[in-house]
Amino acid sequence: MVNCEDVIHFLDTYLNSARIPDISRNGLQVSGTERVGKIVFGVSASLELFRKAKVAGADMIVVHHGLLWGQEQPITGLFRERISFLLKNDLNLVGYHLPLDMHPVVGHNACLMRALRAQRIKPFGEYHGSEIGFCGYLEPTRLEAVAETLESYCAAHAQVLAYGDSKIETVGVVSGGAYSMIPQAISRKLDLYVTGALDEPAQEWCREGKINCIALGHYNSEKPGVLALMELVAKRFDVKTEFIDIPNPL
Repeated sequence: MVNCEDVIHFLDTYLNSARIPDISRNGLQVSGTERVGKIVFGVSASLELFRKAKVAGADMIVVHHGLLWGQEQPITGLFRERISFLLKNDLNLVGYHLPLDMHPVVGHNACLMRALRAQRIKPFGEYHGSEIGFCGYLEPTRLEAVAETLESYCAAHAQVLAYGDSKIETVGVVSGGAYSMIPQAISRKLDLYVTGALDEPAQEWCREGKINCIALGHYNSEKPGVLALMELVAKRFDVKTEFIDIPNPL
């Protein structure tokens, strides 16, 4: 067992959350029990995750997509049900959004770059004044092989827009719903851009910019950082940990 505030302080400090501008309320979002014996990790806050965490015996839930997004809202409907479940069961909810996207060790994008064995890595992908992803170099690899590597790593089915060179040497990665950064990848003259979710403009940007794009799904592209953070916490604290997957192809 550990004190909840000790875990929060460690995560806030390690992820440097106070210094990263974000619409998400990073850190503790809903307060529960002060003593924590088990922490469940998941990608997104939902009743399904909360219920499974309760069954698993969790005292704290750590997610990438939390409940608080920078503005007040009435505590009604689905939002009320989620808050109510946490309070009734004395569960702490903790969320880290951009800090977990951009962290150079446990961040989603750093994990994806390591999975590709990228070298000479630099920050990439400007979002609200911060670069939240990374770009770098690969040993020359065919696009199909890169897609297979990422599919295996994320346990996901990749959507591939193959409009560039079939041999990949440069790559940029920004997880989640970051299809809008395709023009930034084009301006960097990257061979491949990897993200989570695509929307309608993506195809013609790629065609006209002669770039390849691999989309793994918003959810699946943001499992890696959550898993890496769980591993870190398990080594740092005397607590049980568990990742609860709520499969989501989107």
